[in-house]
Amino acid sequence: MMEVEETNFDELYEVYACMQCGKCTGSCAVSLRSDFNIRELMRIAILGNNEDVKEHEEIWDCTSCGICTVRCPRDLKPSEVIVGLRSILVEEGEVPSTIRDALESIGNNNNPWGRPKSKRADWMKDLDVEVKNLSEGDEAEYLLYIGCTASYDTRIQKVSRAAVHVLTKLGVDFGVLGEEEPCCGSEARMMGESGLFEMLVEDNMNLFKDFGISKIITLSPHAYNTFTTDYKDYKKRLEEEGIEIPNLELDVKHYTQFLAELIEEGRLTSDMMNEFNKTVVYHDPCYLGKRNNIFKPPRKVLSIIPGINLVEFERREDRSLCCEGAGGRMWSEGTGTGERNAVIRVRDANTLNAEIITVACPFCLSTLEDGRSTAGYEESMEVKDIFEILDEVLK
Repeated sequence: MMEVEETNFDELYEVYACMQCGKCTGSCAVSLRSDFNIRELMRIAILGNNEDVKEHEEIWDCTSCGICTVRCPRDLKPSEVIVGLRSILVEEGEVPSTIRDALESIGNNNNPWGRPKSKRADWMKDLDVEVKNLSEGDEAEYLLYIGCTASYDTRIQKVSRAAVHVLTKLGVDFGVLGEEEPCCGSEARMMGESGLFEMLVEDNMNLFKDFGISKIITLSPHAYNTFTTDYKDYKKRLEEEGIEIPNLELDVKHYTQFLAELIEEGRLTSDMMNEFNKTVVYHDPCYLGKRNNIFKPPRKVLSIIPGINLVEFERREDRSLCCEGAGGRMWSEGTGTGERNAVIRVRDANTLNAEIITVACPFCLSTLEDGRSTAGYEESMEVKDIFEILDEVLK
């Protein structure tokens, strides 16, 4: 019997309920250009042979987008089974070197990018506004959780600065944690390092309690998903193991949800903005859309911008084409061949005459920027986060 963390697969994932219909594989965009076959991996989980898992290096091709779980007629979670199978490989040391390096960096540096913790707040150096630092004794209603990628990646740092500008203009009482901000652990969990993720849940919940944090605004859908879903699940596991976790109820919102609420309250209106006469298409991030059914807030925010021509992809909302940035894919090239999803997405945007692809996720921004360059649209098209557009139009 295949086991993960001393619990067999059927107890965790109900794999025996799988009827091998193949809807998971048929829905998977990665399987179109890779040997990655979720139905086959589900069968391996049912049969319970650890050695079979080792023969499938394409297991690291999975982006954890969640479409297989959305489409499963038995309401199973094939995407979680992949995480469980990866956990077996992690425990046995059978992981790609780049994945291993990313996991080790999370443990050593509190980020998967191999960057020192002391550099985590460097994105703030060029800010022209004062920002409260909750780790230094400042108090605020909300923590703006920046995340690893938006802290270290020079392109995504622009989004972090834009977020600060926008929230400041809107009079939001917020602060950051600077160098003390922890890794949320989302990618560690999706890469199968459940032990490391448990440690992060315990440490981070204690950190939030120590700094009096209960309300969080996230830039990343991945941080949002892990704080709202994974932390609750793992908190229960840790408590069952006798590990005391602070009884802290986190109120977490992705920033598009938060901004949509400000619109409802009349605190963010069209009158506060300049004209933005651009054709814009919004790309639904998997972790906001497929995994959490958050489709309306981003569109609500974009729709009130004066002059904007908001168009839609044919593949949108829960059918949105995954950019291939999640599930550890930022640290794993994958075995697939042919045109990447991000390039296909950019070409789709071009057919809509879009001048800007707008996103609400650091990984989507990074992959679509690469796709834009590969497809040759560097001069005719931009990729921007919603926060960047708002920073540009707010008076």
